[in-house]
Amino acid sequence: MDSLLKLLKEGGRLSNAELAVMLEKSEKEIEDQIERYEQAGIIKGYTAIIDETAVDPNYVTALIELKVTPQSRSGYDEIAGEIANYDEVESVKLMSGAYDILVSVIGSNIHEISQFVSDKLAAIDAVTSTATHFQLKSYKQNGVLICDEESDERGMISP
Repeated sequence: MDSLLKLLKEGGRLSNAELAVMLEKSEKEIEDQIERYEQAGIIKGYTAIIDETAVDPNYVTALIELKVTPQSRSGYDEIAGEIANYDEVESVKLMSGAYDILVSVIGSNIHEISQFVSDKLAAIDAVTSTATHFQLKSYKQNGVLICDEESDERGMISP
């Protein structure tokens, strides 16, 4: 991976001036390169990594495995595009292995996600089966540790 892209991924809040110093380039060179990456579609967007459970302890994330029947002209693309348009959907990925598409969904509670799966995903004609896995805890996201270490206060038990 390009050094500039690596730095942007690891520290998205670095200024162009800071990036220029770190890469021994001019600020203008950095600005131009970032613009080229954006125009080429290499950089798709910018985001903060947020521990959603710190904001709302009821926040729920689920990973949903979908088996689907590919469409005759568009394969999986049309189905994935339809799924990606739902507000609840965080990501949609084509996978190899036992299932075809992996969907990451967010919701206020388990019931809300269950309703989304049954009312929207399962209702898509091409979807032949679903398997929903609810996230219990997140330790690392986008390469960033997000779980504070908590000490185990139960103590050691020995025979």
